[in-house]
Order: sequence, then C-alpha cells, then structure tokens
Amino acid sequence: MSGTLVLVRHGQSEWNKLNLFTGWKDPDLTEQGIQEAIEAGHTLAEIGIKFDIAFTSVLQRAEKTCQHILDGVGQSDLETIHDQALNERNYGDLAGLNKDDARKKWGEEQVHIWRRSYASPPPGDEGESLRDTGARVWPYYMSEILPRVLRGETVLVAAHGNSLRSLVMVLDGMNSQAITQLNLGTGIPMIYKLNADSTVADKSVLGDMSGAH
Repeated sequence: MSGTLVLVRHGQSEWNKLNLFTGWKDPDLTEQGIQEAIEAGHTLAEIGIKFDIAFTSVLQRAEKTCQHILDGVGQSDLETIHDQALNERNYGDLAGLNKDDARKKWGEEQVHIWRRSYASPPPGDEGESLRDTGARVWPYYMSEILPRVLRGETVLVAAHGNSLRSLVMVLDGMNSQAITQLNLGTGIPMIYKLNADSTVADKSVLGDMSGAH
C-alpha cells in the first residue's frame, strides 16, 4: 500500500445557501460553511492525519476550506498548491441563476441532465459537462497529485462538487450512469488508501453524504 489521499468538498458557500448555480464564480463561505470546514479539520485531527502537501482550486470557497482544515490539524503553514485545474465545472450561462428559476424556464428534466449527466454541458460557450471537467482534473491528478500519494505521502485535495465527482468516478470505478447518482456533501472528508498500482485499497467517508445536494 502507498499513501493516503483525502478529498474534501468545500464548506457551504453563500451561493449554495441561495440555491444558485456557481461554477467559476467566486462567492465566499457562509458561517455554516466555515464551521463545516473547521469540523472537517477537527475530525481529521482526531484520527491523527498529518498531511505532506495540500492542493486546492483558485476559488476562495475551496481555498478557505483548505486553510481551515490545515488549521484544524495543526498544519497552518503547510505547502499548498492552488490550481484552476481543480476549479468547479464551468456552468456557462447557468452561473448565477437560481436553480428553481432554471427549472421553471427549461424544465426539471433538462436542468437535472445539465447538473448530473456525464456528457451534457450546460448552455453557453464555456459550459462544461462532467466529462469536460474530468478532462482537466484527471491529467492534473495524474501528473501532480498521484505521484506524491504513490511515494507514500498523505495529500489533501480541497475542491468542488464536480471536480471531485470526476475524480471519485475514476477512483471508485463508476460508469457514466452511476456517477449521475453521486452527490458529495460539503465539508465531509473522503479518505482513500491507494495501492502501489494506484488502485484503491480502502475508502472511508467521515460523515453523512445522504443529505448532499
């Protein structure tokens, strides 16, 4: 067995609370989101996790979540790499729209397809499907993150619902149909122990994903 990979979706953001499509927009964490991130750090500290390096996106809700977690495990000054490859998927023309308003305009089924399908991008030239998101997340993971885990390091990745879904899809061996059912809760650590061949030896989730959206 090699190292450990810890994935955490950012705590609740202001736009999560307002039920808005966010994507590459950059709202801050809510008070609840800050608490979720702090609790994630405390939960990881309780099981004795110490990180060798952290990765996050260039969006503040993930960056601040990452920092709260590192504060919680007593590693506030740990080297942290910020890269837009880990950003949330770009929601194109949906960004900033209320999800309920979008359902009224385009219909429940169409909005669900945009949100959860693997290959259907939202409207707009910059809109990314989950497949598009994975096309930037996976190479970054393979070149920058995975080699560190395979060297035996413990690595934190604090990112977003869809950038992490694209990673979990590969790690958990999910197909394009199964991934449509996967929702990741905010501020809940997922811990992967990897084998030397990069497959998953063990996975644990430190929290309840049942209320994820």
